[in-house]
Amino acid sequence: MMQRIRRTSFGLLASIAIVGFAGQASAAEERCEVTSVKSVRPKIVALVDALQKKDAKAAKAAFVAYDSGWNGIEVYVNIRNKASYDAIEHDLADPIEKGLGTPNPDMAALTKSAQGLLAKYDETIDMVAKAQPLNPLYDDIARLRIVRSNLREVPPALKAGDFAMARKSFEEFDTNWDSIEDLVKARNADSYTAIEKGMIDIERAIMPDKPDVAQATALVQGVMTKYNEIVAQVTREARAAK
Repeated sequence: MMQRIRRTSFGLLASIAIVGFAGQASAAEERCEVTSVKSVRPKIVALVDALQKKDAKAAKAAFVAYDSGWNGIEVYVNIRNKASYDAIEHDLADPIEKGLGTPNPDMAALTKSAQGLLAKYDETIDMVAKAQPLNPLYDDIARLRIVRSNLREVPPALKAGDFAMARKSFEEFDTNWDSIEDLVKARNADSYTAIEKGMIDIERAIMPDKPDVAQATALVQGVMTKYNEIVAQVTREARAAK
């Protein structure tokens, strides 16, 4: 059973653990943006590997993991180079997702596409690593989006009847929430309170062996709405400060 226990020491460790978001790295260490973008690369490698092995189930799981990771850090790429963002998001990733959704995926063609995605992603990592640092507010956006990525996984898992996955994803969101809750509270105390209450309600809703999917999904969407308002607010601040 999941337990929402707030531990100050754990929260501190979690805030440091999420790809170096403490923002106090030494000059010898990579900045948050570079570390964050690099963190998604292994997920693409796993996708290529699964496709080469013609393991459709593993490839679908790898793509879901990649898509969640990408959603967290895509803000960096979008602000840096819109052409690179569009190539990754639309020209390369979208066809792979569609191909994996067919009854009989063309594994050879999808392998080639995934290899192209990996090559383009490597170019993007190089571009990001060589660029000048962005306004630190973009790191806050990425932090929020990375933590949110686990919550985004819950509704699809509920819809698919994969309740174990839904619980796992929510538990990861719940754990990582500690690392950004102060950021949320500083922006909007009412939204913070609503999210905290909503998280308790979600946990209760998904605990039964067979949750009420409609109810649980609605609760997740309610929290997501409040959370997205904070993401949008910080995004506006970053654009205004650019």
